[in-house]
Amino acid sequence: MKDKHIGDNRPVTDKERRAFLKLGLKITGVVAGGTMLSTVSLLTDRARADELNLRWYEPSKYKPHYCMVIRQNLCVDCERCMDACVKTNNVPAYGYRTTIMEKRIEVSPGRFSVIFRPVLCNQCMDPPCVRVCPTMATHKDPKTGIVIMDSKKCIGCKTCMAACPYNARYFNEEKRAVDKCNFCFDTRLSKGEKLTACAEACPAKVRVFGDLTERESEVYQLIHQTEKTVWVLRPETGAKPNIFYLNV
Repeated sequence: MKDKHIGDNRPVTDKERRAFLKLGLKITGVVAGGTMLSTVSLLTDRARADELNLRWYEPSKYKPHYCMVIRQNLCVDCERCMDACVKTNNVPAYGYRTTIMEKRIEVSPGRFSVIFRPVLCNQCMDPPCVRVCPTMATHKDPKTGIVIMDSKKCIGCKTCMAACPYNARYFNEEKRAVDKCNFCFDTRLSKGEKLTACAEACPAKVRVFGDLTERESEVYQLIHQTEKTVWVLRPETGAKPNIFYLNV
């Protein structure tokens, strides 16, 4: 998706985008290599997890500590999650808070297997977007740790978009501000709902949403199981995401 404007209503040039990206990488120390979908196994064995420096979620300073586990092999690309997100959060036709990526794998000559991978803001523990924002428009909620956008403070510089390792942000033309997934914090969670719109709408229960500080929660049990491999996207960036993937 191409950006159309920046805060002063001028078209964004390639030179400006590279400058934004360079600034974000310089400030955050983000590794510039790899692709958005590069992954690494996160074994729940303590020694292996410590080796990968991925046990940032225990213990947590947030209560509740919201996260999402995506059981990607159950996804059939019905897009009900995306539709629910659009309706719940008033996402414009050109925008997105979550999407589904498709990967084709050749299993034999001329035969392919298709994997659908839901992606969204990774609600990072150490989010590059927060560190590069000059106005603190993007910030972590002190109670839940959810990365939130304050559109009234956003000046449209798009530095956060350049710094995000997951391409999870878009520029809302009507609000003249960057927008992204916030786990339906303002539209559902703050109103007493227990699930995000996408998690509630999924007929296959691909998206499991919950509180990682609750040891009896489904998200905790899925992440800490030993018989399945759990992974995160782009761990090399050091962002420490709170979106986990596995195959059931």
